[in-house]
Amino acid sequence: MQKLVLILFILLNFSSSFGQDSLYTSSKKGKIFISWGGNRESYSKSDIRFQGSNYDFTVEDATAYDRPKGWHIDYINPARMTIPQTNFKLGYFITDNYAISIGVDHMKYVMDRNQTRRINGYIDLPVTEQGAAFNGTYNGSEFLVSEDMLKFEHTDGLNYVNTEFSRHDDLSYLFGITNTDKFQININEGIGLGLLYPKTNTTLLYKQQQDDFHWSGFGASVRVGLNFTFFKHFFIATDLKGGFINMNDIRTTKNTNEKASQKFFFLQRIISFGGIFKL
Repeated sequence: MQKLVLILFILLNFSSSFGQDSLYTSSKKGKIFISWGGNRESYSKSDIRFQGSNYDFTVEDATAYDRPKGWHIDYINPARMTIPQTNFKLGYFITDNYAISIGVDHMKYVMDRNQTRRINGYIDLPVTEQGAAFNGTYNGSEFLVSEDMLKFEHTDGLNYVNTEFSRHDDLSYLFGITNTDKFQININEGIGLGLLYPKTNTTLLYKQQQDDFHWSGFGASVRVGLNFTFFKHFFIATDLKGGFINMNDIRTTKNTNEKASQKFFFLQRIISFGGIFKL
């Protein structure tokens, strides 16, 4: 009788273990995932330096905001998908817990206009140029940076092209979820590095503006988020992502010798939708 009870106990444990391991969501290694979503951003203050023929000045403590689209059909309209603030990611699980991915964070950065700021440097344009109205030497005194003098924004956009290494852990057991093939909760954390490829819209000292995509610098980021997976293959992800951006070669005018540079921190709040599949 004791032997029979022991055999039944072993069989029940084996059956339970086999059932758990047979779940599609019990292992992530070898799976790919892809997601698409939207974001909101916040930015730290930034000193923005403008350099060119006959001018070199810095606007100190410039502030900026994003330009959200809200819940809009453009997010899924193929002809207009790049207009809102978006996030794209494609990744691969190298183990059950670790993944690598590439992505594009399409943010928008709009400098506050018509603000009083401290300016250091000089402007000494030829008197025949309209921008000569702003000629002078600036020694940190406060000055109204009017929209006529300067409009500066990365609105098409502040494109952070990045690669990320991330860890993923299943938290379903904390909520009493046993069949994760129906519903699974994961927490994930990641670190990323990337390059900035903005399309900067700048009106500077009445000069002809430059409006082409240009590799302008680099960035680094950290991220933490929750992933809610439904029916094995579909998920909703919510993330907080913060980082540092250093752009030392921002195109501002048609003259390739003229540029701007800036450094700042950013914080994204992201919601995205995606799928995960076995190769």
